[in-house]
Amino acid sequence: MSAAATQGERRVVLVTRRTRLDQLIARYNTLGQAKFYVEHLGADFSDYLQESEAYAASLRVTVQALQAWGRYQIVDRSLLANFVFAPSDIVVALGQDGLVANTMKYLEGQPLVGLNPEPSRWDGVLLPFQPADLAALLPGVAADQRDARSVTMAEARLSDGQVLRAVNDLFIGPRSHTSALYDLSHGSTSEFQSSSGLIVSTGLGSTAWLKSIVTGSLAIARTLGTASPDDRYQPLPWEAPALVFAVREPFPTRTSQATLVYGQVQADAPLRVRSRMPEGGIIFSDGMEADCLQFTAGMEATIAPSATRGRLVV
Repeated sequence: MSAAATQGERRVVLVTRRTRLDQLIARYNTLGQAKFYVEHLGADFSDYLQESEAYAASLRVTVQALQAWGRYQIVDRSLLANFVFAPSDIVVALGQDGLVANTMKYLEGQPLVGLNPEPSRWDGVLLPFQPADLAALLPGVAADQRDARSVTMAEARLSDGQVLRAVNDLFIGPRSHTSALYDLSHGSTSEFQSSSGLIVSTGLGSTAWLKSIVTGSLAIARTLGTASPDDRYQPLPWEAPALVFAVREPFPTRTSQATLVYGQVQADAPLRVRSRMPEGGIIFSDGMEADCLQFTAGMEATIAPSATRGRLVV
């Protein structure tokens, strides 16, 4: 396929996000009222302005590249759950890292390009490019000539057919600071547990929330003299075909156990969780609590690596 034909046939979908300033204005109605609120609390409002201006400048450069390209559409992150991506779409996310993760879980293998709108502000682990790179990048992506890194995703499938994916991690537990009550099964082991919830992490997410959980547990164990100072946490590679689960703050009682608290999850050995929470039980992914599955008494979630993998252009 020629570059010209490819350019004319493949749509680019740009995913954007609201800045902190946008969110403040939406809450307080005007820029002046937002400024008064922030400065009244003693904070520096100029930082909000600088971030918003940098994002707007990056957006202008990105849109100029898309206008030269041809077919494109812009969608806000808040609409991703209901947006229909075509199989041939090229998807571009104008950072931060969290936007890339929250976009990838709605894709079915389409190439995803992460753009860093402000490299001086964002580390951009998932944002290898800048807006000025996009025009030169798109023809190679459209012709499938650019390398893409494979990213394993987690998938929670409920007994009623609902499905939720995660690029970093899934949280299963209570919406508030109450106890999560559930039956947990992995392999031949099953037990009833009471905890503050479970984390199931991908290789990509294993450097974040899961790392903090395991690091804290190891530090406590060393203080108690039950772990070696040489014990170190090792995250999984992004493309590892496995997940890692950890139970947060398991609490043993006369009826609940706390032995099945950590392990790997494979496609042929999924994790199964059956809720005993009459209300307030949820499953959310990648920190997006608003986009969650209700997980109340009787429902079962089967959690395993997703058959669909993310493709992050590098």
